[in-house]
Amino acid sequence: MALLNVNPTRMQLTKLKKQLTTAIKGHRLLKDKRDELMRRFLDLIKENKQLREEVEEALKEANSHFALASSIMKKEELEAALLAPKQEAYLEVSSKNVMSVNIPVFDVKTRTDDTSDIYSYGFGSTSFELDDAVTKMSDILPKLLQLAEVEKSTALLAAEIEKTRRRVNALEHVMIPNYQDTIKYIAMKLEESERSSRSRLMKVKDMMLAQAHGYNEE
Repeated sequence: MALLNVNPTRMQLTKLKKQLTTAIKGHRLLKDKRDELMRRFLDLIKENKQLREEVEEALKEANSHFALASSIMKKEELEAALLAPKQEAYLEVSSKNVMSVNIPVFDVKTRTDDTSDIYSYGFGSTSFELDDAVTKMSDILPKLLQLAEVEKSTALLAAEIEKTRRRVNALEHVMIPNYQDTIKYIAMKLEESERSSRSRLMKVKDMMLAQAHGYNEE
């Protein structure tokens, strides 16, 4: 039995009962939070798996096109074609709150809206395989950012789940039992004190009656 270091008084007993009620409510809320975090975490795990498979497949295709392009074009021509890109991409990072966890939100903006700006070269001197590779890489970028967003969100939720789990366990196995044991102990001590007081009062009463009876006899 683990007892809190408090004085066994009625005021302290009332205070501990209120704290116990608060701890039980907090325990219930934290369990609900943990369960909801777990649900969202599992959803993100599924989304992460699907995105990773899609991104890896797309990267494999893009690399295949680059390999074919490098086998057809001279190394100098390939490097010159990719030396000065026309398009630029900017990453905007914000966040959203999910169960008290700020998870990132990534958004990519391009310098221009012209889709042909992803090609930094003329089509006359390059291979169509290079065009396919550049197109594929451009198409992959939003999913790559989405994958990064999901993976970071998963890590943050996992950390919050662990922190919440520790709090739930501390309340369930330490704080609430300590409150309950201390309340029982104080209640027992108060009952003992009341019995002792009642016994003393009865003795005093008997003495007073005996004294009063002796006076009456006189």
